[in-house]
Amino acid sequence: MDHINRFATKTTFTLLRVEYGIFLIACTTAFFLHLGQIRWVPAVILFVYIDLIGYVPGLIAHLRSETGEVGRVYYVLYNTMHSMTTQSAVVALWVLVSGWEWALLVVPIHLFGDRALFGNFVKSFAVPFEPKAVPAFTEFERRVRRGSSGAEPGPFEALIEQFMEDRQSLRQDGTA
Repeated sequence: MDHINRFATKTTFTLLRVEYGIFLIACTTAFFLHLGQIRWVPAVILFVYIDLIGYVPGLIAHLRSETGEVGRVYYVLYNTMHSMTTQSAVVALWVLVSGWEWALLVVPIHLFGDRALFGNFVKSFAVPFEPKAVPAFTEFERRVRRGSSGAEPGPFEALIEQFMEDRQSLRQDGTA
């Protein structure tokens, strides 16, 4: 992935998730090392409010929609609330008003957890709000895997490719 080719392969996406996982482990470790100093009401509120404002409204709209499509406002809410910039400002404001406290670690724990554990980053208007394979991107990935030569995959690669396509279609059907 670079500034011209703005996509990630499965490997580069996994590497991004691993990096966020390392930060998740660091923040979670610091949180547990200071467990006795955590104010639980602010910790729970800070952890939950991100999704209450940024994800739950879009999920409800998605579930109510016959097509599964939701308005752009839900993407904006999600991206705003799951933004490192937004949440850094919230934490900084909290520190300015109330001072530092260990409960604030739940904010990066939430964001790093979403990225590392669930693979959720910002949402593009070009993809469904709830993860679902986009056929054009699936085809693009298949072509990238073949390489720039455009050569057909060998028998083993073709078998793996077919397995992955079958697995993806089962997930889309909800049977796997």
